Amino acid sequence: MKPKVLVLRAAGTNCDIETAFAFEKAGAEPERVYIDEIIRMDILKYQVIALPGGFTYGDDISAGKILANEIKYKLQDKLLKFIEKDRLIIGICNGFQVLVKAGILPGINGYFKKQCVSLITNDSERFEDRWVFLKVDAEHSVFTRGIKSLITLPVAHAEGKFVTENGVLDKIKNYIVFQYVNDKGEPAGYPFNPNGSMMNIAGIADPTGRILGLMPHPERFISYLQHPNHTRKNLPESGDGLLIFKNAVRYFKI
Repeated sequence: MKPKVLVLRAAGTNCDIETAFAFEKAGAEPERVYIDEIIRMDILKYQVIALPGGFTYGDDISAGKILANEIKYKLQDKLLKFIEKDRLIIGICNGFQVLVKAGILPGINGYFKKQCVSLITNDSERFEDRWVFLKVDAEHSVFTRGIKSLITLPVAHAEGKFVTENGVLDKIKNYIVFQYVNDKGEPAGYPFNPNGSMMNIAGIADPTGRILGLMPHPERFISYLQHPNHTRKNLPESGDGLLIFKNAVRYFKI
């Protein structure tokens, strides 16, 4: 049986088709479902929930905040049961913003708690659309096992600067999965870090490793044909992002 993936949609979501396609290529059975339908359905028939990128509700108030509130106040009980059943959740870009603003990530004191980290306006004060290099701590998440220590993925966001208080930062250090680096794998400033994130953080997991949020878009690099240098360099057929989706599928097939 193929694992079933619920790709959550709302007004302004615009990466749901690509995210569903990536899961399909990885061997899953994705279904794009609108938020109002999810409120009325049994989500335990799915093994994975994906919150894709976009600009849900126009990013009014702040990026992902309205959808985060919808999830917190309309889906909290369902999602807590989903998490308890050893299922997986991934939030990409706007989805990552939603997870932190709903209090699901970092999950160090449980889920749907008071928000303790955030993703705010880039230091450049503009929309950053570029390819970045990422240092990967593959052991911190189900989604990243076996991934190379240095990968490249595209980013596209205006509010991706990861911030928190020092006390919280100390508690989540072991759950940092992705960090922005230069092409040598070394910490670096702008433009390698496109937003000014603390500790160059590009993605984190919860303590279980089953919930992951990241600002870069793995669904936009599942094939070498999506890379801007695919005609100039001899790239592997699979893009660096594909294994993230394959790991989710493999988790339920082992």
